[in-house]
Amino acid sequence: MGRLVSDMFRIPRRRNALQRDAVPLRLQDGSLREVLRVRDPRARRMRLTVCEGRVRLTLPRWASARDGDAFLRQHRAWVEQQLLAQERSARERPPLCFGDPGPVPLRGTGRRLQWNEGLFARADLAGDGAIVLTAPRSAAGATLGAALGALLEAEARRDIGQLLPRYLPTLPRAPLSMRIRPLSSLWGSLSARDGLSLDLALVLGPPAALEYVLVHELCHLLHGDHSPRFWGAVEARFPGWRAQRDFLRTEGPALKTELRRLLANGR
Repeated sequence: MGRLVSDMFRIPRRRNALQRDAVPLRLQDGSLREVLRVRDPRARRMRLTVCEGRVRLTLPRWASARDGDAFLRQHRAWVEQQLLAQERSARERPPLCFGDPGPVPLRGTGRRLQWNEGLFARADLAGDGAIVLTAPRSAAGATLGAALGALLEAEARRDIGQLLPRYLPTLPRAPLSMRIRPLSSLWGSLSARDGLSLDLALVLGPPAALEYVLVHELCHLLHGDHSPRFWGAVEARFPGWRAQRDFLRTEGPALKTELRRLLANGR
């Protein structure tokens, strides 16, 4: 996934605050690519995101449609580079199949895959850190991906369950719900009803990256924006947040791509 001038987080918003439409972008080879144009009243700058072959342009309140068109033309070459890189990555990394030795990233470490033949697909974490996948030899990638995704979600919930007691006492309330699932362009969000969503890809990376995103979203319980007061709350709870933000900006797209490959539409 590629991104220009963007953090992959969502600020809580009222419903119907965003306006969406589609505009065409002509690439250098003459083909047309549809771009989702989103006008976001809380955005501070124009930004482009390319994820899974989809291009999104976000406009703040002050930007006109003409400003957005000029921004698209200015960064057309960057959009093409991102699209080509994502297509190449998808071709080079085939979906998971029975007998694949791995490694599969988990908490920033490559884990060996151990395969057992069985009637039903399931994934477990062995004592030596290996991931044990039990499945029929004929199981499709989506079936294996669903089993592996269930394990990854369970491990992510385990990590979050250990982190929450550290931060909840400093907050006015706890999130009312929590969802962990693949997200296309975000790392996390907090809804207007205090529902917490986190990207499943975070469990593939270093634990500190997941902790930063969790703290980031929890601090939206204090401040529903990205104001200096909000970042001060993040700083007070997680002083190393800048390093993890930089990691997600540079290495995060590869984590999202790897998660999509492993799940193979299994979730």
